[in-house]
Amino acid sequence: MSILIKPVITEKATTDSELHSRYTFEVNPGSNKIEIKNAVEAAYGVSVIKVRTMNVRPDRNTKFTKSGMITGKTSGYKKAIVQVAEGDVIDFYSNI
Repeated sequence: MSILIKPVITEKATTDSELHSRYTFEVNPGSNKIEIKNAVEAAYGVSVIKVRTMNVRPDRNTKFTKSGMITGKTSGYKKAIVQVAEGDVIDFYSNI
């Protein structure tokens, strides 16, 4: 079971990482803060100071088409914001 699914790369997350050394990941919904901390330290070789988690709710939408009204829903997921030590940096683009 993998703890870290993928990094979240948005404009807000990138600004947060540049200014405050906080990185955002999509994580396994069954994982806790200690498991997330150990996974980030093992994967990227940084020291983690703080981990904050949140469950992102699914978005629901409705479309009116020729065939009628269609409803849909995205899946919910768990997101973790990880703050690393002052001099540590995680480079997501090194493998490209």
